[in-house]
Amino acid sequence: MEQNRSIVKLTMVIVMITSFMAPFMGNAINLGIPQMALEFGVGQSLLNWVVTSYLLATAAFLLPFGRLADIMGRKKVFIFGMFLFALTALGCGFAFSFPMLIIFRVLQGIASAMIFGTSMAILTSVVPPKERGKAMGLSAATTYIGLSLGPVLGGMICSTIGWRGIFYFTFILSLVVLSLTLAKLSGEWLGAVDKFDTWGGILWTFGIVLFLYGLTDITAGFQYMVTFILGLALIIAFVVYETKISNPLLPIRMFMNNRSFTFSNLAALINYSATFALTFLMSLYLQNVQNIGISQSGLILLSQPILMAALSPLAGRLSDRINSQILASLGMAITTLGLFLFIFLDEKTSILLVIINLAFIGLGFAFFSSPNSNAVMSSVDRTLYGVASSTLGTMRLLGQTLSMTIVALITSLGMKDLTLDSPDYVTSFLQSSKTSFIVFTVLCCIGIFASLARGKKMEA
Repeated sequence: MEQNRSIVKLTMVIVMITSFMAPFMGNAINLGIPQMALEFGVGQSLLNWVVTSYLLATAAFLLPFGRLADIMGRKKVFIFGMFLFALTALGCGFAFSFPMLIIFRVLQGIASAMIFGTSMAILTSVVPPKERGKAMGLSAATTYIGLSLGPVLGGMICSTIGWRGIFYFTFILSLVVLSLTLAKLSGEWLGAVDKFDTWGGILWTFGIVLFLYGLTDITAGFQYMVTFILGLALIIAFVVYETKISNPLLPIRMFMNNRSFTFSNLAALINYSATFALTFLMSLYLQNVQNIGISQSGLILLSQPILMAALSPLAGRLSDRINSQILASLGMAITTLGLFLFIFLDEKTSILLVIINLAFIGLGFAFFSSPNSNAVMSSVDRTLYGVASSTLGTMRLLGQTLSMTIVALITSLGMKDLTLDSPDYVTSFLQSSKTSFIVFTVLCCIGIFASLARGKKMEA
């Protein structure tokens, strides 16, 4: 469908601001977590839920809302999601207890699912195929600008206003996007005429929530093991059910018959599983092991996403010309090496070496993300853009949630409920961090082979 150039540009602006918000908030919150710990008096295992609750909710609802947007209209779902995102950001900012903060983070995760299950599909619907890699590169660049400014602005906000200011800033950005969309973005994008797969949505949502919640502390008690097994059973039931109905929430046959789509999504899942918790761990390492202030820690963490932001447009343009298999696999290999080097972090590690290695990992991620996204979206028919977008987003969020789950599991075993003022905190944290980076390195190494397995030519 031909689109007016002004609509294309406006859509790009809206998607780019949207792409900025979530990573900005995520990285900024990482800087504010030590402040939350002191204000609410909670230990490490509970602190993990500030990030994990949001990710888990988004991962559970992203696929259902992506499919619902294909049926009802992507713009409608996007607008409602942005409205809810703004309200919940305000709720987080005014939360007077830790449980209330977690409740609003869950609701914010649901709102995020509405936004990110539709934004990439809208972008793909509007931008001509020959310019798609470039557009996704720009969108990815904005994501990394959000990652870049998160530590810097987040550090400034936390050191002046406090951690609540991060949510107030996010609330203002949400209102800007909502106003632009309502006032300027005309038209609607539908991709499917099927009925919504209600039972599939129920099986998927409950299955993912129970599976990931049980996995967060599977060694803690019998109830976590039961929850994990029940979640796994529901996911298996979901897969079997989806193969037998005519209007599935997730077309399983797409995975069976489309090699590029399948392995590109698998590569995304593995990559985010291996990399997302990096900023969380490094923020705690810099502030609590190296005793560096919030603002300075933010500047150090800037070295990774700033390189992502600088190189993602180039990687996106290259993916329009060079096979995604080569670029994404190269990026995954660079990231693997960077994660391996962080296994050897200790109290005496040079900050310069930390900065260089963060930048190195940023280089790897830049050459993985845009080409991999382009491979996914280019491998399906236009009518399935919403499904493809939400599937890729689900892989990303599942990966991010698994990454935090791995850290939560390792820290719950190695640190229990140690608080920041505990004498054994630093030693226990460094050991937990080392174990986490070993797991992440192995995962990322497997991801190289998944990326190579997608084949030399994109299908469909």
